[in-house]
Amino acid sequence: MSSSETLYRTSLYERHQRAGAKLVPFAGWEMPVQYAGVKEEHLAVRQSAGVFDVSHMGEIETEGPQATEFLQHLLSNDVSKVAVGGAQYSLLCRPDGGVIDDLFSYRLGPDSWLTVTNASNHTKDLAWFREQAQGYDVAVRDAASNWAMLAVQGPLAREIVGALADSPLPPRMTIQRRRLASIDALVAGTGYTGEDGVELLVAPDDAPRLWDELLRRGAVPTGLAARDTLRLEVGFHLYGNDLMEERGPIEAGLGWAVKEDTGFIGCEPIAAVRAAGPKEKLVAFTLDSGIARQGNPIAGGGVVTSGTMSPSLGFGIGMGYVPAEQADVGTQLEIDVRGRPRTATVVKRPIYVKDPGTIQTTANTNDPNKGMVE
Repeated sequence: MSSSETLYRTSLYERHQRAGAKLVPFAGWEMPVQYAGVKEEHLAVRQSAGVFDVSHMGEIETEGPQATEFLQHLLSNDVSKVAVGGAQYSLLCRPDGGVIDDLFSYRLGPDSWLTVTNASNHTKDLAWFREQAQGYDVAVRDAASNWAMLAVQGPLAREIVGALADSPLPPRMTIQRRRLASIDALVAGTGYTGEDGVELLVAPDDAPRLWDELLRRGAVPTGLAARDTLRLEVGFHLYGNDLMEERGPIEAGLGWAVKEDTGFIGCEPIAAVRAAGPKEKLVAFTLDSGIARQGNPIAGGGVVTSGTMSPSLGFGIGMGYVPAEQADVGTQLEIDVRGRPRTATVVKRPIYVKDPGTIQTTANTNDPNKGMVE
């Protein structure tokens, strides 16, 4: 921890300084929000490859004869369907169905799992895991200090990382151990940008050397600001914006990651919302002009949860909760942006697709690219 600012720093802090990063407080960490510029970094990920330091994220190890049974009780998705070496997105829910966090879990062995938490929720998540583990033959360990994490994303990401690897990289939605430039790593075929790529977990002391190798081979240092614009273009949720304890996964459009018949904590109230239909829904939208921001009111009782200027599309985009009757694609919304009304149109996710300037017309029902989250 930095004694002067009481902020944690990742093992890549000096590399960020060397690269000219603008460092800001984020979830208790001093993190790079940008380097050369948000638009440049964003487009580098869309067109070539960017590398993010996401070592502020948390990790929880769950091991033991009942590890899978325990996680089935805890997480919203069907954990039993994950093979060794597989990955799965899920929600951690309260008994009333509110979302505590959204998580990614990796099955490292028959009775061994690694779950990645949002940085701001790690302490809360770990306490919940431990509380719920009572009565299960399972060990729950805080592994956050064991790992540094680098996300390499973009159409050239696998080529860049693959050139360092001792064997082919794992496919999407899987995780495998590899040697990268003689560094032991867990390589996960996941990400948070809508692009192909991998997420790399290594010992913190090894992260600077791996970072240097990735940059030497063409990966562009990319900050948290571009990570946010990238995820919003494809409609991925950010906890604290689009997900929260006061709302459940059905209204957030994450019913595909919820399997109520597994009996997880919160399954009954969530099933009731699914059966009755949610009173409000999270929608994606585009703006005719201007930029909406979190907290801007939407006429009729809605609210913007995320908003930005899309670097790929060149106009304002966002997400927000609206009454269910306003959630159909094509619905016109009026958003109050600092006292000025702005017209928005509900669109399907992802907003951005690979053909520049177009808007997606089919729903994204399984978020296959989604990975570790802020």
